[in-house]
Amino acid sequence: MTTVKQGVLRPVSLRQRGAGLAIGVTAVLMATPATAQTTPAAQADDEVQLDTLKIEDRTADVSPYSQKGAPYKARVSGDERHTRPIAETPQTISVLTQSQILDSGNSDLRSILAAQPGITIGTGENGNAFGDRYIIRGQEAKSDVFVDGLRDPGMTIRESFAVEQIEISKGPNSSFAGRGTSGGAINAITKAASTGYDFGKVGVGVGTDRYVRTTADINLRASDTFAVRGNVLYAHQNVPDRAPADRERKGLALSALYQPDSRLSLTLDYYGLRADDNPDLGGYLITNAATGVRAPARNVPSYVQNEDFLKSKVDTVTGRIRYEFTPDIFLTNIIRYGASDNSYVTTGASGRTTSTGNPAGVYATATLDNGHQGWQEVRYIANQFNLHINSDLLGGRNELILGGEYTKHKVDSGTYTRASQAAFNCRTGSGAGALDAFCITDANGNVVPNLNGLTQRVWTRNPFASRKWEVETISATVMDTVDLTPNLTLFLGGRVDHFKYDLSTFNAVTGAAAPFTGSTNNHADYSDTLWNGHAGITYKFGPGMVYFSAATAADVNGGESDTGTSSGYGGLVVFQGDAASAKPERSINLELGSKFELFDDRLLLTAAAFQITKSDVMEGADYDTIGTFNTGKLRVRGVEVELAGNITDNWSVQGGFTVMKSKVLESANVGLTTAQLALGATYVGKRLANFANFQAQFRTRYQVTEKFAMGTAVKHKSKIYGGQPDTGAVFTQSASGFTYNQPVPAYTVADLFFEYKFSNRIGLLVNVNNVTNEDYYTAVYRSGSFLYKGDARQVFGTLTVKF
Repeated sequence: MTTVKQGVLRPVSLRQRGAGLAIGVTAVLMATPATAQTTPAAQADDEVQLDTLKIEDRTADVSPYSQKGAPYKARVSGDERHTRPIAETPQTISVLTQSQILDSGNSDLRSILAAQPGITIGTGENGNAFGDRYIIRGQEAKSDVFVDGLRDPGMTIRESFAVEQIEISKGPNSSFAGRGTSGGAINAITKAASTGYDFGKVGVGVGTDRYVRTTADINLRASDTFAVRGNVLYAHQNVPDRAPADRERKGLALSALYQPDSRLSLTLDYYGLRADDNPDLGGYLITNAATGVRAPARNVPSYVQNEDFLKSKVDTVTGRIRYEFTPDIFLTNIIRYGASDNSYVTTGASGRTTSTGNPAGVYATATLDNGHQGWQEVRYIANQFNLHINSDLLGGRNELILGGEYTKHKVDSGTYTRASQAAFNCRTGSGAGALDAFCITDANGNVVPNLNGLTQRVWTRNPFASRKWEVETISATVMDTVDLTPNLTLFLGGRVDHFKYDLSTFNAVTGAAAPFTGSTNNHADYSDTLWNGHAGITYKFGPGMVYFSAATAADVNGGESDTGTSSGYGGLVVFQGDAASAKPERSINLELGSKFELFDDRLLLTAAAFQITKSDVMEGADYDTIGTFNTGKLRVRGVEVELAGNITDNWSVQGGFTVMKSKVLESANVGLTTAQLALGATYVGKRLANFANFQAQFRTRYQVTEKFAMGTAVKHKSKIYGGQPDTGAVFTQSASGFTYNQPVPAYTVADLFFEYKFSNRIGLLVNVNNVTNEDYYTAVYRSGSFLYKGDARQVFGTLTVKF
């Protein structure tokens, strides 16, 4: 307790912990004048008992967005356009806090998101292996990744070393994000400098599979008005049990804050990442000769070739201004310039049987393909401003946002030429001709010698871009949150995007124009305007609320920058040598849900039922022949339940589950063979590709003693089937029915972690990921020629020192 006696403040204890201590105390002290005479009795009568004075140690672990006393629960979004706490927002928003990310032991965004309900991971379809591919509620989202509210357009590898929290908005909502976002969006909130206090944290991790990871996070407060923060990363590891496949990361993030007064703040950030992988494409599917059922091959060795690579080079500079005209009227502006260079050469494998012409006879094996390759250079500039006007309307709080955005994204894509191929070692063709393939095992099932140097290919980057893609967009937004009564709140928003689109194709070797298929034209451009909106209403009662929301999304013809004119993968639909006059793809999300804050508001429980309907889908190629645009329509229905926060002071939890069902409602059946069509084959009624009907994840942490904590995480995904985005999963048709033939089996994976604090400044975190060494896969290429393999068991420890 703190006692005030004759104007004297006497705290019971006050322990300062270096520069990391920040104390805020507001008090009104009523004291007798110093000249007054008081008796001991009078002094006793004058004693005032105040509330307990709590002193909090502020360190790099303290997130400005998380709930006090609940490190797994985010209280608010890092995007100020969400003006209300997450518990009051009429939408499913899954937030992964920095504490949860650190406990997981995962660092790449792909591995972090792969564990979350409602999200599946895709492969580099259409020959594209740039970076990561996410699918939210069955909808392609690889271009719907944002950083601090601005789209991050590079198809790149993404790291979490400079991330404060990751926010996953579920369901279409283009009024926030612009084009795309038919299933939702991913927004990474970055770490920012603070003038509040100094802190520092250094982490060094080592583990199995040559795991090394070092990080530093240091904030220096130069004065009351200026501070800088730096985050540094170096990491390298072999892919667990798949060496020589490996991953290397080097990163630097700098943030400088200048805040001359309480009304104005200026921030300048730099982010740089260098990622260099020797990528493992995992396994492949084989067919059981007796049953015809396809399944992943077992005991596939790491066949990555020494010359394979996957590289990302990212540099962005971001400036922010926040100015308060009054406490209720303020302006924010964020501007960013970014450059992202990505390139890859990868090797896949397919199950094969050698032919009678093979010198070692006929046996089952696998052969290496000719490789998948490409490069891209991304350059973009974006500026977003928002004017916030808060007021009282009809007796309730009104939060109005007027916004505008300008973006210009340019992507040049090219290819590599393959040469100097080594001699083949087997034959899979008919007859007794020359060897024509690279087999990875011999007749006895043994791995061939020098497997990782088998092809000895030399890859040369072609000098010219084969595609030049550019989209320039001007946007305007209006959002309003209005309290109609103390318990009833209305959320409204609208956005208009006017864009100009441009695509040109060239010969990658000579630079000459390369016309579109069936045309003499190599250039297409068009412009259009997209209108989108959202509306939601919440009703509060007791510890919770119920809500209903409706939101739309729209995507443009050719919106995926990496796919050229492969329209089934988001590339441009070309008709008679020019951009087709296709309508935008449209998505509508209807969601009914509830949110409850329990245990002194430290635990958030969210439950929602939703339906996404996507229409005017551009399904595939051959539009000139078939004469169809916007031929597809699909639907996803589901229920999602999530919880995040603390059940007790010592018990933290985060996780949830989704139960979903997808269905193709309309389709031109593009891509089905003549034989399939003759048997009545159709995508209508089929489930979506890369879609899991059931997913669950649960992470828990328990503080056993003041110094020791432990936890576990379990994730489960049901079976998925490969195929083209927005289309039914690949299947075979017979007279008796159909069978999905590109499966990824269901899997369940468990992780463990232990933390011991030697002192308030030194701690050790030990992660055991994939405890049971589950052999599992996360995604399949449409042809089944490779499956992304989940990481095998890995053990590593991270020693952290705070100062």
